[in-house]
Amino acid sequence: MALSTPRSFFGVHSVTPYNRETKNFMGTIKVLKGSSLSLSGEQVELTGGSSKYPWAVEESTITAEMSLKIAQFEDFLFELFLGKAPTSLAAEATGNVSTLTNGKGSSVMSATTGIASVSAKSGGSADLKFGKYVVTAVSATTVDVSFSSDADLGRGANGTYQNDALKVNASALTITASNPVELTNFGIELTGGSGTIALVTGDTATFEVRPANSGAMTVRIGSSADSSFPEFGAIVMSSKRGNGELMELDCFRCKGAGMPLNFEQNAFAEAEVKVKVLYDADKDGVFEVRYIK
Repeated sequence: MALSTPRSFFGVHSVTPYNRETKNFMGTIKVLKGSSLSLSGEQVELTGGSSKYPWAVEESTITAEMSLKIAQFEDFLFELFLGKAPTSLAAEATGNVSTLTNGKGSSVMSATTGIASVSAKSGGSADLKFGKYVVTAVSATTVDVSFSSDADLGRGANGTYQNDALKVNASALTITASNPVELTNFGIELTGGSGTIALVTGDTATFEVRPANSGAMTVRIGSSADSSFPEFGAIVMSSKRGNGELMELDCFRCKGAGMPLNFEQNAFAEAEVKVKVLYDADKDGVFEVRYIK
């Protein structure tokens, strides 16, 4: 009888986390640069006397750690590795302008003596630009608006920075009672309060804008009140070889904490995530290997 063809596996196809209690899949990671399961064991040596060599060796603990090199960032990854499930937002055909919130002082956002609201101008949704805005009082009745980044300034009508402080309005915007004033080329209106406008110079307020979109998400990471890193199971699938061979690992009990969010020059974001693979008492094991020839 001739020797059998050596068993091997090629590449990585996907990693699919699942809920350990319900067994439901959370999603799948397809854009992978690599996945490895490292099993490193410690050995305890018995030494003594004049012998330069151990008298005996026994196995100690074995550490199982999975390394995932990912290039996609789905909602479930934020939940597993950064401790908070994102809020998924439905498509917004005309975009979204958030509520104005006071920053320094309390005079800019005021229903009576300041700016009562910020909103998208009717018919101006195509000019909304993604980012964060700061409204600064420059007199008792006028404000300047600055914008966080020029990455989206070209959406719709072109926006323009006026100075190095990132101001985007050419002339100060005058706030009048109950009337809107337009931030030109940005599709935004600021509406004055119902009373006598009395801004305090130097006070600020902020708001955020999402342009028209087919979906969005938001998540706040690091809250002491709700950060939780759930245990999960994970199925790692090799690429399918030309002869039909496939190798699968089912890691029963996994735990991760931490995921870098890398922004590199002219490159898609990649992150390497470390995951501990633990003993599962119900399965009486750590992981299972399945293979088809």
